[in-house]
Formats: sequence, C-alpha cells, structure tokens
Amino acid sequence: MPLPDGTHVAYGDIILLIGKDLRQFIRTVKEGQRFECHLGYIEYDALVGTPYGGQVPTHMGHKLFVLVPHTEDIILHLQRLGQIIYPKDLGYIALKLGIHPGSRVIEAGTGSGALTMTLAMLVGDQGHVYTYERRNNMLTRAIANLRRMDLLDRVTFHEKDIEEGFEETDVHALFLDVREPADYLPQARAALRGGGFFGALVPTMNQVLDLAQPLYDGPWYMLQIEELLLRTYKTHPQRIRPDEQMVGHTGYLIFARAVERETRGAAPEETPDDAPVETSEDGDPGEAD
Repeated sequence: MPLPDGTHVAYGDIILLIGKDLRQFIRTVKEGQRFECHLGYIEYDALVGTPYGGQVPTHMGHKLFVLVPHTEDIILHLQRLGQIIYPKDLGYIALKLGIHPGSRVIEAGTGSGALTMTLAMLVGDQGHVYTYERRNNMLTRAIANLRRMDLLDRVTFHEKDIEEGFEETDVHALFLDVREPADYLPQARAALRGGGFFGALVPTMNQVLDLAQPLYDGPWYMLQIEELLLRTYKTHPQRIRPDEQMVGHTGYLIFARAVERETRGAAPEETPDDAPVETSEDGDPGEAD
C-alpha cells in the first residue's frame, strides 16, 4: 500500500494536508507537480523530505501540517458517484463479519468502493475480496479508488447481476448493500460456507421487515438487527459540549450466520425478552437452539 511507512515525505506518498481552518486535503506526492488550495500552493518537490507532523508554508505564507492519513481520512475523501457506507458502520461491519487476514469475502454492490477498500485492507495478502456491481460507471470509479491504494491484487471485480448467483463458493463472509437484499438470500446462502457470516445494510425499516422473516425462517441463525448512532463533541477545553448536529441514521445493519437446518415454517417461535443467557463453563455467553 502507498500509505507512508517512513518518517519523512517521499514521492508517491499519500499525505494529509491540514491548515488553520481544519480543512483537509488528501493528495499523492508527484514529482514536478504542486498542491493548490485557498491558502496558496506548495511545490511537491519542495515537500519531499519534510518530517511527518511538521508544518510547511504555502507561497502565501500560510502553514499546513503534513500528516499520514488514516483509513477514515482516505474513505471520506474517496472520489464517489453516490453515497458510501459511513466509517462508523464500516469498522463495525468488518468486525461483525469476522474479517481477518486470510478471509475470503463477497460484497455486492461495490458502489464507489468504501467497503471494498476496508475489506481489502483487512484480508491481507492471503485473503481476497470478490465484489459485484451492475453499474459500469460505479465499478470503474471503485477500481480507480482501489488502484490508488495499491489494493487491486486483493480484489476481484464482477460486473454482474447477483440474481444470477455468485461465482465463488465456500466463502467466510458475504455482505449485501443492494436495494432489495431479501431477493438474494438463496444466492447468498449458496456462496457461504457452513457457519459463514452474512450481513446487509438497508436504509428503511420496510426493507428490514422484508429481510427479517426469511432470515428467521430459513437456513440462518443468530439474527441481529442493529443501528449505530454517532455524536461528536466540540473540543475547545473551556466549553466541551456536543455538536449541534450528529451522524444519526445512516442505515440498519442486519447480521446472521449460515447454518444447515429445516425451515421453521410460518409459526414464529416466542422467546421472552428476559430469557436467561446460557454460558459455558468459563462464563462465556452462548446460545442454544
């Protein structure tokens, strides 16, 4: 990956420049070119060799900090053609899907590649991401974003309607970010290994309801429906308080595990809200069918 691993700026580094007004700029240091913004310009050739964490002046005398961007910075500055999955959800999705070095994971649809990038970073060189997208313009944009991060060798891109099914089988995890994920549960189950992780993101409760029943009735288990809310705070030491605006609803998250069992049928099982949680001998929570 081209994110810097040294202590000083070098050609080819992806850097974060940030000035007194806290506006952030993600750029790639290229020989013979310059960075320009409302505070002036900086020649990249003059920037090479600058220690990370230091400040550099523009031609107008304004100073900008030079920092190494982290994953959230990169994702928020992706070139996009539509809405991306928000960073507050990305990390949680990866955690709930059990993504680790060596994982083989499918996602659909690709969009601008925010989740694709996150998964590709986490699966490592021994794992792989298979991503499906019907729209050519979206796929082209995602490929460009992944190329910039030097992650293309970890990703296989399919321009394909997933109604036809997935080309891969026995994968560890599968995530659907499509309009009607309930329509593709059979295809998802066919691609997952036993015990594999399933996830989906939908914006409306109507879609949650459409998805919950077939997950509850079918060859799935441990159904979970969740939503993450994020509130930031003003950070001036003399008046720390919540921001007036917060990142509220960005989507409902649905997770389940792929299992082998007969369908439940139409009659739902009743489980009291105060039912005791079974634990193993060492005190870890468990669940019995």
